[in-house]
Amino acid sequence: MRLVIARCSVDYVGRLTAHLPMAPRLILIKADGSVSVHADDRAYKPLNWMNPPCTLREEAYDDQGMVAKWTVTHGKSGEQLILTIAEILHDSSHELGADPGLRKDGVEAHLQELLAEHITTLGDGWSLVRREYPTAIGPVDILCRDQANMTVAVEIKRRGEIDGVEQLTRYLELLNRDPLLAPVRGIFAAQEIKPQARVLAIDRGIECVTLDYDALRGIERDGTLF
Repeated sequence: MRLVIARCSVDYVGRLTAHLPMAPRLILIKADGSVSVHADDRAYKPLNWMNPPCTLREEAYDDQGMVAKWTVTHGKSGEQLILTIAEILHDSSHELGADPGLRKDGVEAHLQELLAEHITTLGDGWSLVRREYPTAIGPVDILCRDQANMTVAVEIKRRGEIDGVEQLTRYLELLNRDPLLAPVRGIFAAQEIKPQARVLAIDRGIECVTLDYDALRGIERDGTLF
């Protein structure tokens, strides 16, 4: 990645035209060929940019105090970003290497794993039958038995919405056809359950459980160890 801070103006020429007047700006030139121009606000969003495939041509440009002109041309559309540079304040290159990717904490897979490990969160005497219990229409997140040895299917979502209730309903209809499992009741578990989803679940005889991710991990919060 090349990182440049420069006093520059930017002109976009393509399906429309746009102009950024002269001001100090951050210019990022990434290994994938993309070029983006940023101000010192707007969070991550650039003022203007060009996605790959594109090429950058740098030219010396001594006209009325301007020191350089950079032209970024898109390889397919021919659209251009033209950066007219009055002063370069910083110019450095950095090799970042391959990115390992974003690892999300608290996603459904983590919630499923933690709840399966601590199945008694749902009640004393509960036992796990299997995670990802296979069915003809997809795997049930958790199949377990309650203190009365009744089969329970648990659908886990990070954010519980109507679609999740519908999904669990389909699982329950299928599981209840199996004489070795029936009767099977359902639990809809999520970190947050939308009011409409809760109403639908209750109407269908499905219990709703709100999961506390920190509590499942045993994280101390506000002086309390869960």
